[in-house]
Amino acid sequence: MHRVITIPAHPASSSHANALEFCHQLEAGNILLFPQSPIALTAEDLAFLRGLEHSHRSLHKNLAYKPLQDRIAGAKLASDDPAASQRLLHILRGYSRSTLQFLTEFLSPYTTRWQVDYASFRPLEEQGRSLPLHKRNDLLHTDAFPTRPTHGARILRFFTNIHPTQSREWVVGEPFRTLIPQMVPATTPAPRADGSLQRAVRSTLGRTPLGRAWPALRRSPYDQFMLRFHDVLKENADYQTNGQHTAVSLPPGSSWMVYTDSVPHAVLSGRFALEQTLLVAPEAMVAPEESPLAVLESLAGHRLV
Repeated sequence: MHRVITIPAHPASSSHANALEFCHQLEAGNILLFPQSPIALTAEDLAFLRGLEHSHRSLHKNLAYKPLQDRIAGAKLASDDPAASQRLLHILRGYSRSTLQFLTEFLSPYTTRWQVDYASFRPLEEQGRSLPLHKRNDLLHTDAFPTRPTHGARILRFFTNIHPTQSREWVVGEPFRTLIPQMVPATTPAPRADGSLQRAVRSTLGRTPLGRAWPALRRSPYDQFMLRFHDVLKENADYQTNGQHTAVSLPPGSSWMVYTDSVPHAVLSGRFALEQTLLVAPEAMVAPEESPLAVLESLAGHRLV
């Protein structure tokens, strides 16, 4: 099962050997936890973020900051409250840049081979939310982006719990390599009668039903599969109830990072979290054989991107 690797404090400088080990631990499916976040926010900024839900009822599930465009999506603040909109932009921009600055050293083997994706603020309480099945965060799933194909790049996410007193409660499932043999036959609507894992993978990867919904996207067979796999895990009530799960408690003021494309995870409770996503190129992997892309290509018997 996945482990939580606790990092009590981060030194002023980190050796290349340490950075390689951190990359290896992440690629093995472990969570790196900083009980005291290395990303500092002011008390005033924290209070502002925590007060947004009450002052602006139009908030979406996530408020997404797009670094390459330097703008925020998911909140109707610009017209209603331009000052609040600008302050939110300033805070999320600062969080994104501070996180990237930290990770540039901490995960130095990746630095020149990642793509900066969205940062986000997650203000809402996860417990008890009424959402469609495929959008529920409290069901175990691996991440895949419907509108942003990764073409095999890994989804690395860095989170910070900014709630003053409440832990963010997760559960995580078994490793991707272990889970795939159990779940792949369900990923295709009509698995072959002999139950062949390889044939089921090839069948699923050869289909492109989701691609028709977004014809402008050049979604690889890998991306098609990962989108379907995300849904299959959430649809599987037996896995959600009886699968191998481990509870993980992320305390207030902590940060943690994990490859969410390979670690099945669910958020059972918690509010007020910040997050930065990076897409790490396959060639940057320290242990490329552990990536979802490598696992699936081995089963399919050919390249998927």
